[in-house]
Amino acid sequence: MSAELSALPFLGALQAMLARPAPAPLSLYWLGQAGFVIDAGGYRLVIDPYLSDSLAEKYRGRLYPHQRMMPAPVTTDGLGHVDLVLSTHQHTDHMDPQTLQPLLAAQPEVKLVAPIAARDEALKRAQIAPDRLHLIDARQRIAPLPGITVTATRSAHETLERDSAGHYKFLGYMIEIGGVRLWHSGDTIPYDGMIEEVAALKPDVALLPVNGRSAELLANGVPGNLALAEAIGIAGSIGAKALIAHHFGMFSFNTADPAAIDRAAAETSGPALFRASLNTVYCWG
Repeated sequence: MSAELSALPFLGALQAMLARPAPAPLSLYWLGQAGFVIDAGGYRLVIDPYLSDSLAEKYRGRLYPHQRMMPAPVTTDGLGHVDLVLSTHQHTDHMDPQTLQPLLAAQPEVKLVAPIAARDEALKRAQIAPDRLHLIDARQRIAPLPGITVTATRSAHETLERDSAGHYKFLGYMIEIGGVRLWHSGDTIPYDGMIEEVAALKPDVALLPVNGRSAELLANGVPGNLALAEAIGIAGSIGAKALIAHHFGMFSFNTADPAAIDRAAAETSGPALFRASLNTVYCWG
């Protein structure tokens, strides 16, 4: 029987769950927004963690105040031992200085994966030396730890933006770990060539944003993401066996309806659809 993804609710604090042995060959825990903890192959990876209120501080009194709808489910200390941190791009809810600095200061052996286009910002926000930074661009593949490879895909956070040197500003990561291929798209909308680019990497599980986009938000400096139907279609087209829908429930001006995700999960005939949820561990095996 082939492996599949299952969702197992748990009681109590995420910190306590993370302190236990991993319950499956691949275990995923949602941190809110686009953040996940990935336990597999004897390693713990953390991708796009936003565990502070830095955006509420930054945007206080503005049109979109960025107040959290959900508390951070764990502190950086509560993450336990971490082997690698990854940021898909430099927007603060994906590369948060108030999360990265304490996490990387407390664990000085841990390195950060970030886009080449975000090099200077990553060093500034994480407050780490350059030798602790693994840089990557779209279509490049790195092996940051033995048994782990990361292949970067392009992402279009409304557009496929590049810096002055031609490096892509927004990335997704295909993480191969513990015999599983996990694609975190980063923030993206559909773009020409996306399906072919990602399908060639043969993902098992896709982690895709579903908060959508609008002209009003974009006009006020808030780029958008996939809508739920788009995410479901992409997951099927790239050959993923399962999809975890995320990037909602953090900011009231830019979220999605959890009930709509649940209805789609009950009705979809494509890849197994899961709504990202706190107090749930997603197990592959």
